[in-house]
Amino acid sequence: MTNIEILQSYIPMVDFIADICGPCYEVVLHDISKPDASVIAIRNNHITGRKIGSPMTDLALKILKQKDYVDKTFITNYDGYGDDGKVFLSSTYFIKNAQKELIGMICVNNDITDIKKFNNSYEIILERFKYREENNKDDKYEENIKNSLISVANSIISKTINSINIPPSRMSIDEKVKIVHELNKEGVFLLKGAINEVAEQLEISEATVYRYLNKKI
Repeated sequence: MTNIEILQSYIPMVDFIADICGPCYEVVLHDISKPDASVIAIRNNHITGRKIGSPMTDLALKILKQKDYVDKTFITNYDGYGDDGKVFLSSTYFIKNAQKELIGMICVNNDITDIKKFNNSYEIILERFKYREENNKDDKYEENIKNSLISVANSIISKTINSINIPPSRMSIDEKVKIVHELNKEGVFLLKGAINEVAEQLEISEATVYRYLNKKI
């Protein structure tokens, strides 16, 4: 096959890639033998406004000059930029003949302009939630949003008990005293009904909870 016949055999591949990827992907087939009018097939050219007969890009010319294609089959996911401020994630496949000579390239340009704009807006929004008071760097706060006091109490109690990783039935008195004091630090006993919840989960009486609270550790 001649070089042009090889390149023409890739034209269906241009349509194939474009149909798979969708309208945000420009797919271009270049014939490197004519740099001034290298584009011989293109899909979704609304993205850059190029057409058949358009010239090579600066990167394509650089690839030819530096012979980056010699040891590579393709290059992927590099940055591309359009004259109108568009941003692309681009990839290029090198087409070679039987003598391993570069004769053409298929370039795929993913228009990520909208994604970039969205990401920038997203980063701005995130900045609103990154503030931490300098004096509280060592404090770590977490919040579980619940619909009732009992749910709040149960959430804190369960979390504290689970941190010891021992079932209440096997806990020592000292371990239960420690949990009661930890729960007190968490403010659990400010909640109505918390004493009863703690007593039930630790399998002790309410009176014992009060006694543990008064016990120094």
